Amino acid sequence: MTSRRAMVAAGVAGVMSGLAVAAVVQRDLVAQQGSARRVIRPAKGPNTGLPFSPGILVGNTLYISGHLGRDPSTGKLVAGGIEAETRQSLTNIREVLRAAGMDFKDVTTVTAYIASFSEFAKFNAIYRETFPSDQPARATVQVAALNDGARVELQMIAVKP
Repeated sequence: MTSRRAMVAAGVAGVMSGLAVAAVVQRDLVAQQGSARRVIRPAKGPNTGLPFSPGILVGNTLYISGHLGRDPSTGKLVAGGIEAETRQSLTNIREVLRAAGMDFKDVTTVTAYIASFSEFAKFNAIYRETFPSDQPARATVQVAALNDGARVELQMIAVKP
């Protein structure tokens, strides 16, 4: 019985030692990645006055808020429907990416919200201009409505290697 207790005690000690090492490794990884949360607000982005940040950078991961096709100088939606709005949304997102030291090649996932799947082909045609190959993972969702009557809103996550 004593040898069994000794084996259990040794096993518990080994697990505790492993957990301690894992905690130190995790702490060091977090320190290396600079996990401080930083707001990314590009100078050329539209100022909507709404309570959200255009992007949040944590370590090497950039979380990009949903962006409508707003003109940066007026804050209003651009005219021309889903194609013009998609182009402008992507232009605005590029400014967020650049302000974080990234570009579209660093985008890993996209969530696209569109007002009608009847415009899906038009949306995809413009989207392909920005992501012609090796596209990021994507979900596209038709929604009942978007803010200000927008036709499209794009949200992304980017990771810099």
